[in-house]
Amino acid sequence: MKLSLPEGDFKAYLFDCDGTIVDSMPLHYVAWKQALAEYGCANFSEELFYSMGGMPVTDVVATLNRRDGLHMPVEEIAERKEQLYYDLIHELQPVPEVLEVIRAEHGSIPFAVASGSTRESVVKSLEALGILGLFDTLVCAGDYARGKPAPDPFLLAAKRLGVAAKDCLVFEDAEIGIQAATAAGMAWVRIAQPHERATRDAVPA
Repeated sequence: MKLSLPEGDFKAYLFDCDGTIVDSMPLHYVAWKQALAEYGCANFSEELFYSMGGMPVTDVVATLNRRDGLHMPVEEIAERKEQLYYDLIHELQPVPEVLEVIRAEHGSIPFAVASGSTRESVVKSLEALGILGLFDTLVCAGDYARGKPAPDPFLLAAKRLGVAAKDCLVFEDAEIGIQAATAAGMAWVRIAQPHERATRDAVPA
C-alpha cells in the first residue's frame, strides 16, 4: 500500500513513532495487558488500548486508576510495561508504506519524531530497525508540558527544525494525534492501524 500525500510544498515531515513508523502497537498491547494484570487491572481491551493511542504511559495508568477506582503505582507500572515491551522488541517490524516515504525523502526534507512514548522507548524502537540516524530531532514524553491531543509535541518538533507549523506534514495513526496536528495548524496523513491495513489506505487531509 502506497501512501497518498496531500498536495503542498512541505518543508518538514513530523512522524509519530508507535503505529506510524514502527508497527509496534500489537507488541505494546501485549506488554500493557500483562503489566496491568500484574497490578490487578484485568479489564483492558484491545479496543480501549487503541483508543488511547498516543497518550503518555503515565497518563494511561492514571486514566485506568480513575476508571476502576484503583491505586496502581504509575511509575512502577510504566517501568514494568516498558521492560515487557523491550523483551518483545526483537519482533518489531516497520510500517512499510511509511518507511518507504522515509527512505525516499531522507536528505531532501528534515524529519522529526513527535511521540507520546518515552525517549528510551522511541530510541530503542528506531534502533531496532536501524533508522534512528534518519531523524533530525526526537520529541518525546517529558519534552513538553501537554501531550496529544494538545499541539505541543508537534509545535516543539517544528520549532526545533526551524520550520513554520503550516509548512509541516504530520504522519499519525492515532485519533488524538490527528487532533494534535489539526490544533497545530498542520496538514496530516492518517496511517491505518494493523487491523485496517489489509482493507484501506491511509487518508490524507
